[in-house]
Amino acid sequence: MAADARARRVSVLAIVLAGGRGRRLDPLTADRAKPAVPFGGCYRIVDFVLSNLANADFRKIVVLTQYKSHSLDRHISQSWRLAPQLGNYVATVPAQMRQGPRWFAGSADAIFQNLNLIRDERPEHVIVFGADHIYRMDPRQMLDAHVASGADVTLCGLRVRRAESSAFGIIEAGADGRAAGFLEKPTDPPGLADDPESALASMGNYIFRTDALVEAMTTDAADEESTHDIGGDIIPRLVAAGGARVYDFSTNEVPGVNEREHGYWRDVGTLDAYYDAHMDLVSVHPIFSLYNRSWPILSWYPPMPPAKFVFDDDERRGQALDSLVSPGVIVSGGTVRRSVLSAGVRVDSGALVEGSVLLDDVQVGEGAVVRNCIVDKQVVIPAKSVIGVDPEADRARFTISEAGIVVIQKRQVVPPA
Repeated sequence: MAADARARRVSVLAIVLAGGRGRRLDPLTADRAKPAVPFGGCYRIVDFVLSNLANADFRKIVVLTQYKSHSLDRHISQSWRLAPQLGNYVATVPAQMRQGPRWFAGSADAIFQNLNLIRDERPEHVIVFGADHIYRMDPRQMLDAHVASGADVTLCGLRVRRAESSAFGIIEAGADGRAAGFLEKPTDPPGLADDPESALASMGNYIFRTDALVEAMTTDAADEESTHDIGGDIIPRLVAAGGARVYDFSTNEVPGVNEREHGYWRDVGTLDAYYDAHMDLVSVHPIFSLYNRSWPILSWYPPMPPAKFVFDDDERRGQALDSLVSPGVIVSGGTVRRSVLSAGVRVDSGALVEGSVLLDDVQVGEGAVVRNCIVDKQVVIPAKSVIGVDPEADRARFTISEAGIVVIQKRQVVPPA
C-alpha cells in the first residue's frame, strides 16, 4: 500500500457483487452464476477480482450471491481459504432477507440488506467491486487517491472510444478530478480533454467512505421510485451532490504487466465477449497473460496429473499449437490450434479442435472436427462429428452466438455423426 494509506492504517472492507443472473451468457449460466463460469482453463471469472483484492492485501472480503449460487459458494469455500488467525476471510453471503421475505431488488438493495456486515466490521472505507470482469488492477492505488481526495465515493473509469459509449455509464470528469456528471449509455458523450475521441466509462468499481455509503443506501431504500441500482441510482445522486471523484484506470500500474497488457479490462457478459477474451490469451504475446508471477491470478484445482500428448506418427500426432492446455488433458493423436482446454479434456486420434474453448472433462471423439466453439463441461463429441463448419446444421442442434460461435450446453447429448 502506498505511503498515505499505509501510514494511516486505513481499515477497509471489500464487497464483491456476484448476484447477477447472467442471462446473456446462457447456456453457460443455465445452472451456475455468471461469476462461477470457468475461464482460462483453470479459473472462474470471480477469481480475477478476488485475486486483485488479495494481491493488494485487502483480505476482509464478502461476496454477495443470489442466483444459482451453489457452484460459486463451493468454489470460494474450496479455493479462497485465507488465514483466519490474521482476521482474513472471503465469505459468501446469500440473500438473508433481513429486510423481509424478498430477494435483492438491485445492487444497492443487496448492500442495504447487508449493512450489518459493515456495522460489524466498522471499516473507514468500503470497496465495492463487480465479479464479472477479466482484468488486473492494484486497488491500493485507487484507495490512496480516494483517501487523499476526501470524497464520498470514487469511481473507477476506463477509457473507451466514444463510438462505444452507448454500452456504458459515462463519467464526465472535471479538471479537479471531481465527477462533474454521469450519463447512462449516451450516444454522443463529451470527449476527454486530452483525447477528444475517447470517453471515460464506469467500470462498476467503487470505493465509498463508509458513512456516505450507509447514508446513500438507506436513503435509496426508502425511495419507492428507485430501481435500487448502484450505477443507475446511487452514483448519479452522489455525483449531483458533488461528492464523487474519478480514478482513471489507465493510470493504474500493476507489477509484471507490460505495455501491451496495460489497461486491459473485459466485460465477459456475452457469449461473444467470453469467447473473444479467451482468444486474447492464446497468442505468442497475449493481450492478457496468465503467466504474471508478480500479480498472479489465484485459484485452486483438485490435484491432477500433467497434460499428456501422445503419438508421433505422420497419420496421428498429438499436438497443441498456440493453445492453453490445463492439467489432466490428454491429446491422443489429435490436433489443437488456438484453443483453451480445461482440466480433464480428451482429444482422440485424427480429431481437430480449432479456435475453441473446451471446459472440464469434454471428450472429442476420433476424427471429429470442433471449430469456433464453446463446449461446456462433460460433453462427449462423438467420433466423426463436424461442429462449427455448417451453420445451419449447428443452429438446429446448438446455441449460436451473434458472431456465429457454437455453444454446447453442459452435459448436452450430441447425436452421433
